[in-house]
Amino acid sequence: MRFQGLVYRAHNPSWSFDPLSGEGAKRFGGRFNPVGVEALYTAISETVALAEYNQGFPHRPQPKTLCAYEVDCDDLIDLTDSNQCDSLFIREDELAAPWEFISNKESSIILSAKTKNTGIPPTWMIANQLRNTGAAGVIVPSFANNAPTGGKNIVFWRWGADKPYQVLLIDDDGRLPKDRSSWE
Repeated sequence: MRFQGLVYRAHNPSWSFDPLSGEGAKRFGGRFNPVGVEALYTAISETVALAEYNQGFPHRPQPKTLCAYEVDCDDLIDLTDSNQCDSLFIREDELAAPWEFISNKESSIILSAKTKNTGIPPTWMIANQLRNTGAAGVIVPSFANNAPTGGKNIVFWRWGADKPYQVLLIDDDGRLPKDRSSWE
């Protein structure tokens, strides 16, 4: 499917010089990308973006930079649509699986004894399958505990300044820093 509209992303302020980067996700992995695969995690509303950013510390919100992006992107898969999930044989419990726990080597040993866990979250397998079929990204439910009901994210695996995978930062006044030296 094609998505045209605004999306949002909350950043650690020290990374606000590179708001289109998928480097953090590449370094640390995410729900829909294993370590080594770039991804740009965004939300369809500001509220969801803030919930996603604060999910590790909802009672102690840390400083953040909230950015908006104009998107015109083709080849997205909508995993919030139950018919789409059914046609791809994707279950909601797979999408909601505790990916960080599953991918942690120590916890995988514990899980393996009980569930024959591979240490690979089902969302990584889903993402690999969809990327291999040419998907540029996925629209997914937000699983942040403090996200509003029905909150959605878009995770991009392919994005840039040009169509058909266009994601453009909105910073008309050039307020974001240009490099890391702003934080040194």
